[in-house]
Amino acid sequence: MRHLGILITFLLLCIKAYSVHEVNLKEAFQDASFNSSENLLIEADRLFSQQKLQAALITYHKALANPNVSKAPILRKIALTYAATNDIAKTAEYLEKYLIADLNTSIFRETGFDTVRQTPEFMALIDKYSMSFNLWSFLYLYVALIGFYIAIILHFNKKIDRIAKILISCFVFIHSFFILHICLNITNYQFRFPHSYLMSTSFSFLYGPLLYFYFKRITQQYVLKKTDLLHLIPTIGLFIYLLPVYLLSGSEKLNIMLERVSNGFNPQDSPDLVLLVVLKLISLIAYGYFIRELYLTSKKSKNINKANKLWQRNIYVIHASYIVSYAVYGILISYNITYGIVYNLQVICMALMVMYIGYSANVQPSVFSGILTIGDKLFFKYKKSGLTPSLSMELKESLIDLLENKKIYKENDINLEVLANRLNTTRHNASQVINEHFDLNFHELINKYRINEAKSIFNLDHQKNLNIIDVAYEVGYNNKVTFNKAFKKDTNLTPSEYQRLGIQTPG
Repeated sequence: MRHLGILITFLLLCIKAYSVHEVNLKEAFQDASFNSSENLLIEADRLFSQQKLQAALITYHKALANPNVSKAPILRKIALTYAATNDIAKTAEYLEKYLIADLNTSIFRETGFDTVRQTPEFMALIDKYSMSFNLWSFLYLYVALIGFYIAIILHFNKKIDRIAKILISCFVFIHSFFILHICLNITNYQFRFPHSYLMSTSFSFLYGPLLYFYFKRITQQYVLKKTDLLHLIPTIGLFIYLLPVYLLSGSEKLNIMLERVSNGFNPQDSPDLVLLVVLKLISLIAYGYFIRELYLTSKKSKNINKANKLWQRNIYVIHASYIVSYAVYGILISYNITYGIVYNLQVICMALMVMYIGYSANVQPSVFSGILTIGDKLFFKYKKSGLTPSLSMELKESLIDLLENKKIYKENDINLEVLANRLNTTRHNASQVINEHFDLNFHELINKYRINEAKSIFNLDHQKNLNIIDVAYEVGYNNKVTFNKAFKKDTNLTPSEYQRLGIQTPG
């Protein structure tokens, strides 16, 4: 057994020694290979400086064949050498290979390319890879930023129906996001921000549902249901499909875009572009049909004023134009045409939609609530047929929040119209909600909260030295007489008597 153990130990030592020797040989081979390539580069540079360009090219290509060397510097030198020989096609070929290996567009400024700088091939490479702004890209960026601002303004506008403003602000947001994406694309800044790859694609199936439910809300007072979430299934499915791409690193996304652009495709498009365009077009057409039905019904309604009908018509027309332009876009990309005014017509329609909504938000914000704004351009209103139970409860909750959390009763100029404004409803609806849920009229409700607030102040005044008029002002009254009258009606005591009674109360 002892001899067997010695034999096993010896074998293990031999295996280890062989492995170390193999690694050392491999490293030595790589070092020799690297040194060989380095020598080839030195020789090629010498030949280039002596204007022995063909010999230099042969030597550079030999160095490039070594898998252990960095490709980008050699590709750059090969491109410069071909430029020196005025071989335009080869210059463009290896210059593009260099850009794919190392996206450093400062190479375009090298004086070695002066002889080919004005050629169509060289200019095409500059267009494909250089980051630059022109009039179109500036306009797209401007519209995108304006669109984000409009989406925020709409979302926080209290004069617009809550559901309607969420839908329309999201609609504007995804339009703006898409336009910003296009701006990055046409300026080539997608190479600077590789995580922008397909960043707006996951919104593709949201345009139709958002506008459809917005129209349904403003024309029918439609209340969203849980089953309406089914309309998000295509969007969720698309997001899950794209998730592996979104999880890639920035360098991996950049490589995908560079590979696409080198093959003559739009770097920001998915390999499944045609399928996605067809599916999005089907979604747009389907929801466009439903929107058209809602618009035509609304157009015949006598409950909608002229301004709202004009708003709905313009939104519908712009959206219909977008569907047509998107169909044209789908036809063009199927023939690999990715330029021209017709190709960009869909983006122009999107920009027009954003700017029109922005204009309307500034000039006539009342139209965003549609039928809910009949007869008053400032307030969100419901149909004259009366409140539905669900809307009545919604207004009740909003009213309680205004009274108990925001303490609107402390405002000395509060009246029913101001309250209706805060509730985004009509005077009639505000009064009806107060009567139904509080069994009081407006003035009785405000006085109730004011007097309760005053009693709380008196109860906390342990020194009992508060001035009555100061308390009156604090809770929203303009004068002491009105305060005294309201206080006595509620407590059968004047404020002074209540204060004295508090002195006599133990503790």
